[in-house]
This record gives sequence, C-alpha cells and structure tokens, in this order.
Amino acid sequence: MSTAPRAFATEPVRIVAVSAGLSSPSSTRLLAERLAGAARERLLAEQDRTVEVRVIELRDLAVDIANHLVTGFPPAALDEAIKEVVEADGLIAVSPVFTASYSGLFKSFFDLIDNTALTGKPVVVAATGGTARHSLVLEHAMRPLFAYLRATVVPTSVYAASEDWGASGDEYTDGLPSRIRRAGGELATMITGGRAASGASRTRGLDDEVVPFEQQLADLRLD
Repeated sequence: MSTAPRAFATEPVRIVAVSAGLSSPSSTRLLAERLAGAARERLLAEQDRTVEVRVIELRDLAVDIANHLVTGFPPAALDEAIKEVVEADGLIAVSPVFTASYSGLFKSFFDLIDNTALTGKPVVVAATGGTARHSLVLEHAMRPLFAYLRATVVPTSVYAASEDWGASGDEYTDGLPSRIRRAGGELATMITGGRAASGASRTRGLDDEVVPFEQQLADLRLD
C-alpha cells in the first residue's frame, strides 16, 4: 500500500475590484486594475497559492441594479456579481467623485449587499476625480460606508486626480504609483492574515490632505 502523501487542491486567492466608472476607457477602471495588480504581485511574492482577479464594471449592470432596487429580484448577471463580491478574499472599491461623494451607481450597488455580508473582509477604497480638492471623499464618504458594512478597510486609501496620472510625487508626497503599491500591499497583508490597523484609528499620512482641511470643505460646498 502506497504511503505517498496525498495532494490537496488549494483554492486560489480571489480579489474582486468594483469599478463605478461610466466612461470607456475609464480612469476609475484603470485605478481598480492597478490596485488589483499591486495586490496580486505582493500575494504571489509572499505565498504559494494562485491569485485570481475579477474586475466588475458597474456601468454594465446599471439597468439590472435599477430593476433589482424596484423589484427586489436580481437578474442573473447582477446576482453573480454580488456573490463574487461577497465571496472574495479581498475587495477593491473605486468610484468617481460626483457632487463631493461617491457616485449614485456605486452606492446603489452596495445598497444591494446585506450589511453583514462583508464582515471582516479586507477592502481598499479608492476614488478618481478631476481635482485633488475632492480627496476627502475617501475619509468622509467611502470609509463610513464600508464601516457600516462591517468590512475592514486598509489604512491607505488612494485618490487619483487628473494630474496624478504620470506624476512621480515630490519630497513631501508619494506619487500615485507608490500609493497604489502601498495600498495593494496592505490588502495582500490582510488577506494572508497579517496585522494591519483599521482605518478608524490610523495615523493620517502626508498624501491624505493635498490642501488645508478648511479649504477643501469650502471647495466641496462650492463645486
């Protein structure tokens, strides 16, 4: 009788990135893909399991989301997207900024997810916008949303203004690629069970405020 060790199949690590971008091509989707790529790269370097990445485009599900909100019954494609988000090992959520907050499409999708379904799930929150003045959306809108959903948001959130694409940063702030790598690395660390601080008690970094707090609030009211 053979005494060779039995081989066990290992489930891949599943990362799901939700993009609420409306245009094609979309900077929101690009940011989601780059964050997923950074997390995948770190995961592959630190453990032996394969890593699967799925990007969900909410604009393709907009009609299904509206119908579900009215009827209470999700069409098959939307039901599958919700299941993938709920069952993912790590989640990346990216929205464009509309009226100083996340988009209505983004909010409508996450309204369809039970408020206990994401309990403890590692999440990166990110946003895109035309100006750096709207970066506060990450702290004052997106983190509270996922706190309500009981997810665990990684310390580094990523905001990408139009001028951030292709910028390398300076001696005072990290450039967008550096922030993406850091956020992706934190997501990978949480997925593999490493310790990371929750967003509620984290120390604010240099890249969290691009302009003074009071000025950002004034800009949000005016725009």
